[in-house]
Amino acid sequence: MEIKIIKNGSVQKTCSFDKEITPLLLMKSEGLTFNCCVVAAKINKKLYPLDYTIKTDCEIEFLHVGTREGMRIYQNSLIFVFVRTVDELFENPKIEVKHSLGDGCYIETYSRFLLTAGDVEKIKKRMNLHISNDEPFEPHFISTHRAISYFEGNIDKQQLLKYYPNKNILIYKFGELYDFYNGPLVPSSGYLKLFDLKYLPPGLILRFPSVDHPHKIGTFHPLPNLLNIFTEYERWGNILGLSNVASLNKKIENFEINEIIQVSEALHEKKIAEIAEDIYQKRNSGIIVLIAGPSASGKTTFMKRLAIQLKVNGLRSFFISLDNYFLDREKTPLDDYGEFDFESIHALDKELINDHIKKLMAGEEVEIPKYNFIAGKREHHGTKFRLHEDQVILIEGIHGLNNILTQSIQEQNKYKIYVSALTQINLDNHNRISTSDTRIIRRIVRDTFFRGYNAEQTIKRWYSIRAGERKFVFTFQEEADAMFNSALVYELGVLRRLALPELKKIPSTSDQYSEAQRLITLLSFFEPIPENSIPRNSILREFIKGSDFEY
Repeated sequence: MEIKIIKNGSVQKTCSFDKEITPLLLMKSEGLTFNCCVVAAKINKKLYPLDYTIKTDCEIEFLHVGTREGMRIYQNSLIFVFVRTVDELFENPKIEVKHSLGDGCYIETYSRFLLTAGDVEKIKKRMNLHISNDEPFEPHFISTHRAISYFEGNIDKQQLLKYYPNKNILIYKFGELYDFYNGPLVPSSGYLKLFDLKYLPPGLILRFPSVDHPHKIGTFHPLPNLLNIFTEYERWGNILGLSNVASLNKKIENFEINEIIQVSEALHEKKIAEIAEDIYQKRNSGIIVLIAGPSASGKTTFMKRLAIQLKVNGLRSFFISLDNYFLDREKTPLDDYGEFDFESIHALDKELINDHIKKLMAGEEVEIPKYNFIAGKREHHGTKFRLHEDQVILIEGIHGLNNILTQSIQEQNKYKIYVSALTQINLDNHNRISTSDTRIIRRIVRDTFFRGYNAEQTIKRWYSIRAGERKFVFTFQEEADAMFNSALVYELGVLRRLALPELKKIPSTSDQYSEAQRLITLLSFFEPIPENSIPRNSILREFIKGSDFEY
């Protein structure tokens, strides 16, 4: 049996074995070392746990926590340790892994009494004990029907698995507890030495190392605005009667999805109207409105709908897209891989942006440029514009909240809005759907329809996009005067029909194959929702076509 060890995209070593071997034993036998903790392996581009048995010739690439896929495995494994620990310490606890928050995930756990700071310390101490004991995560690849019986009493998990699309499923046992996660886990708890718990009533944050800093837990930075927006949208979920994918699927099966769509869209409109009213109340200070957020968050549609609500208040809007201020291609900075770094703030003409905003605020006329993305050059036969008394400038782009772009304007003259698709629904109480997953699925569909990129290209570019967001976008979110969650609780049911065929086109020989398979599994849990009931001004229309707005 011949095994080729891949590193950085090329064959590092070829080994021969006369019997079966696991990736873990392969690492030991060949003396392979890595800068970060290795947590899984890609065998012929498909993701497997380290204790998987290799029986035939293959190519293998080891995944560590310094990669996106590796960190996800680390996080899911640590969540399982947390779930088991709470189950041991408290009587009949209910554990809800809610959402990402900073470098961790926010979790609430309920028992007979409210969680206290002392409880958090007990949990942390017991988790450390399990980790120091290096206890195994036992994989069980069994029929889905049989797996459902393993979760007797766990209605949440049983309902989810009824929608699992495959005949067989990988579940794990840790101690006496069984659980399911969308992907493999580490072989044993000893891999999970880096973590922390931060008490944040009524729950806590389970903190992880990051992809950028996999060797340490970073400094904790409170994110009150982000937590508040999650809390607000959780109330929306309660209004809709939805807590997880199974509850959404039941609404679809009971022909109640139209009401879910209508109420979801109404809640969006209500929030946009509230933001517009706030801007109107502050208009006398001569403000500019800055709209920012990560890729595929629906910033453009949000801006257009905000303009309508501002007009209801008697204010006209003038749009400025920061995309028109890109530097000419040859002046664009390069990333660590030698590719054009369009996510960098330094890819924009910062001086020209500042000059134009300053002149507009002073009542002068400026010519807004138009960027030619095909030629890679900025053209100066754009729109000439002068700001009038009843007008508000809306500036939109991923870097909109970065003060470098508006340093010529005083802070009291800026109204900052942060837009992101903060996922409102999870698979079940232990499996969250990350904001990043929602956004990449949106982008896959949009790139296919509007930008000429296939799903494989979109996933490949997503790594650098995410790196740019961590560096240039997320750091400014807490400075926003208003935050808008563009996620719609029903949207993955709609995106499923459009994204699945594109993801299935990615061949098994592609480096993006394992990520495509994970997204396919995620989407397969959702019952499909036809798009004919979605309003033509919906943010979702920005990605699936059929919008009343021009982009």
